[in-house]
Amino acid sequence: MRNYPTIRRFVEILLLFVTVELAVGWEPSAFASTETPEPTLRDVIKGKAKEKQAANRAATENADASTETPEPTLRDLIKSKAKEKQAAKRAAAENADGVPDDPLGRGVPRSSVRGFLAAAKSRDYARASEYLDLRNLPEEATPAQGYELARQLKIVFDRVLWIDLELLSTNPEGDSEDNLPAARDRVGRIQVEDGKAYEILLQRVPKEDGVYIWKFSSSTVAEIPELYREFGYGPLERIFPAWLFDITVFGIHLWVWVAFIVLGIVLYPVAMLITRSIIYLISRFRPDVSETIARLFSGPITLLIWTVLGRTAGQAVGPSIVVQAVGQARTVQVIALAWLVIRLMDFGVHRVGLNLDRKGLIGARVLLAPVASLLKLVALTGAVLLWLDNIGFKVTTLLAGLSISGVAVALASQKSIENVFGALTLYTARPVKVGDFCRFGGAMGTVEEIGLRATRIRTLERSVISIANAEFVSMHLDNLSVRDRFWFHPLLRLRYETTPDQLRYILIEVRKMLYAHPKVLGEPLHVRFQGFGEYSLNIEVFSYIGVTDYTESLEIAEDLNFRIMDIVAEAGSDLAFPAAIEYQLPGKPHDEERARAVAARVKEWKAKRALYLPNFPKDKIAEVKGSLDYPPEGSPQHTGTSA
Repeated sequence: MRNYPTIRRFVEILLLFVTVELAVGWEPSAFASTETPEPTLRDVIKGKAKEKQAANRAATENADASTETPEPTLRDLIKSKAKEKQAAKRAAAENADGVPDDPLGRGVPRSSVRGFLAAAKSRDYARASEYLDLRNLPEEATPAQGYELARQLKIVFDRVLWIDLELLSTNPEGDSEDNLPAARDRVGRIQVEDGKAYEILLQRVPKEDGVYIWKFSSSTVAEIPELYREFGYGPLERIFPAWLFDITVFGIHLWVWVAFIVLGIVLYPVAMLITRSIIYLISRFRPDVSETIARLFSGPITLLIWTVLGRTAGQAVGPSIVVQAVGQARTVQVIALAWLVIRLMDFGVHRVGLNLDRKGLIGARVLLAPVASLLKLVALTGAVLLWLDNIGFKVTTLLAGLSISGVAVALASQKSIENVFGALTLYTARPVKVGDFCRFGGAMGTVEEIGLRATRIRTLERSVISIANAEFVSMHLDNLSVRDRFWFHPLLRLRYETTPDQLRYILIEVRKMLYAHPKVLGEPLHVRFQGFGEYSLNIEVFSYIGVTDYTESLEIAEDLNFRIMDIVAEAGSDLAFPAAIEYQLPGKPHDEERARAVAARVKEWKAKRALYLPNFPKDKIAEVKGSLDYPPEGSPQHTGTSA
């Protein structure tokens, strides 16, 4: 398989796709809920997460509309609990406004529904049945049948219908704007798969004393058995005792707790097996990283797969509205996803660190830790915002607040951020690195450390300078350590007494010496009579010393300077002094004898057509190349033979 990189890459992409699908909330269609589908993480990321549907009062403007009762979020449930604590105060206020006197609080639609839910929650189904209009039941019907209908309606509400009491009317006459008959109010609507909708209605009926109260309508009571067959527990109630479906812990039925605990215990080994299979496949294709992947990703991938399997199995169980709201938060799934992202960052830091080590950029590792920490903080912040959005908070408002805070923090830490980016520039563009000798500004020194805030440089005076990275990268940096050769370019200033033949001799001999020197590069190399100076005849030397060590270049330059002085002296000339200086002693006498010898030598070169001006022939360059002794005779390193 290693011999087929295309197949290996396809499998890697396939595995990545499967992981992302698991992360964003894949749900098999076989377990599709009969209610409005919950948004997945993909919907949230794309900005398509379903907003809370319009309130029931607005929905009832069109009596023929088929909209469903909005599904609650975890935040809605928490708020509803707080509202229930204020129920007594509201009921007292309602009674004070002329609400019909009824010991069960059935004078207005809101209090009637609240009373039914409270009685059913306390498992007082005899009291709960008092909120049902049972007048159309057969005469032979027993009170127990009414109790059972109340229990079944409570189970249907728990599983498919969330009632927001704040949307129900507090008027004894009911809601006059719901397009329903005056004696009826809508509590909600339940939609089933075949498109049929069940209206949950309240009806204003008279008591024995003639006082009108609100009860669940007879048409709704007649539909309770059909609703229970559709949304009840079915055969489970024949297997387990009824109290298991009535007792709640933290708002969740006891049987759901038992089911999820059993499913969790059963599915965790399955998730571990799937994770190990994925890691095994990766090890077949990339054995070099299999150990690291197993160490970093076993935990988060197992948890992620476990949560996906648990949600899939939970849909088959058919959870209640409360369980769906808690599940919609995807708390464990968000934790698993955040854990996986953080481990991916750790893996990326590990791989980048290895690449930096291979390239010799060990110092750049100092940037990995803060950059990784910043990315992890961003990932955790994103996970928290995602979770808050899932439970019903308006993330856009939070993001607006965070953006304002971010601007304030950015303004306060502007210099620090500039220094961090400066360090990033130094490590990526690499104008200098640790150990380089450079010229910066008006100083020179060796770079000892490139930190997140400043760069430390050891100067020639052995002091240490710390320069902020933002300032350092904006300087003109001359990295002397990366030179591949040293420039040798003295300007020879000869006395005006020098004759043209002496000048020609010096030009040729200096060129010959440079061509012959084993440490001087043959190209580019120029020795030219530059022109007439204020007090001298100027000869420009342009050449390169073929070494990279600074100390060695000084040694070679010293040797070249001595050889040039010997050539000037041999020609009978001398270096000029500035004309502005007055000497009390007579100047050095002109060496007539050497001048005549040099003139004869130049004349001989002319006769032999060996006056190599303006250039040396290539064969002569090859002939003299490396013929000088270096180090020179008399030096301890002198070998006695030409290079």
